[in-house]
Amino acid sequence: MAVRTDLFQHPDYFALDELLSEEHKLVRDSVRNYVKKEISPIIEEYAQRAAFPEQIVRQLGEMGCFGPTVPTEYGGGGLDYISYGLMMQELERGDSGVRSTASVQGSLVMFPIYAYGSEEQKRKFLPKLASGEWLGCFGLTEPNHGSDPGSMLTNFKADGDHVILNGAKMWISNSPFAQVAVVWAKDEAGDVHGLIVERGMEGFSTPTTHGKWSLRASATGELVFDNVRVPRSNILPGVKGLKGPLSCLTKARYGIAWGALGAAMDCYDTALRYAKEREQFGKPIAGFQLQQKKLAEMLTEITKAQLMVWRLGVLMNEKKVTPQQVSMAKRNSCEIATQICRDARQILGGMGITGEYSIMRHMMNLESVITYEGTHDIHLLITGMDITGLNAFK
Repeated sequence: MAVRTDLFQHPDYFALDELLSEEHKLVRDSVRNYVKKEISPIIEEYAQRAAFPEQIVRQLGEMGCFGPTVPTEYGGGGLDYISYGLMMQELERGDSGVRSTASVQGSLVMFPIYAYGSEEQKRKFLPKLASGEWLGCFGLTEPNHGSDPGSMLTNFKADGDHVILNGAKMWISNSPFAQVAVVWAKDEAGDVHGLIVERGMEGFSTPTTHGKWSLRASATGELVFDNVRVPRSNILPGVKGLKGPLSCLTKARYGIAWGALGAAMDCYDTALRYAKEREQFGKPIAGFQLQQKKLAEMLTEITKAQLMVWRLGVLMNEKKVTPQQVSMAKRNSCEIATQICRDARQILGGMGITGEYSIMRHMMNLESVITYEGTHDIHLLITGMDITGLNAFK
């Protein structure tokens, strides 16, 4: 497959760049340049083969994309949440699977160890995860328990200085290549705890999930625990109950709200450039009303979402954000991105389904992004409960 030059230009119709600091723009542009140089030239081929580009793990570590908000003393970037959001936007502009790798590492593995781990756990795990020497994964979803994690069956029982862990987790990004898994399981009293499970512990396996039509360049697998002996020192001491995993998901959903917007921007930019170049009936198709309608609506939705995630970033920095606000933004970005992908594909006609352009890959990826870390419907009900005070989940 011929390598296409990445010509992406950032849509900024309301001059949002004026709201960003110089550091924000430096962070964004460095990740954008990395994507143009290292991701765009290879990603179609990896997606076609359904292969994970393992080299990106070290690259993302070197770029500071793993745990950018974690303090520098533990190997993180010590950056703010707008910087983190911009990083995720640029990575997902390249590919949702690449952004997933970074989201899981930073928000679902490093964050809980930093927020709820002992000092010893932080010193042992965070620097290696930040550098990309180790890859991590997050085990919450089970084969029979997705949107209702409180019904999880994975459990552990006391055994002296260790605990014995049994159960299984499913749809786990990074798991086939991960050295470390932050796993949520119930103790004998039924309380949920986080455990750090390490590659090589007897009875711990990570079967790869095959046959995906989505996130094909991302490694997905299971986590299987068959009487795994985990040292008590690997239990996160700082949290008990579902608050632990749900707080991690809030951080990851925040990154997705920015990330899905990156995929939308890429599809819009591709469609705009194509519409100006493609001629039918004696003129560029960008000159026809229906194509202009699509492009204008795409840019409108991107602009609205840009304002939403920027404001969300400000609230995150000020520690004023609510999980419900994050849910609304995650759901909105995913919804507009999927629609923009579909409209962009139509503008490209038959070319839109080929690997010569990124659109169909983004479209397939977003079908996962709109579902994982809280489905489209669940996020709608989170907002509904927040504004009515009435629980529609049960």
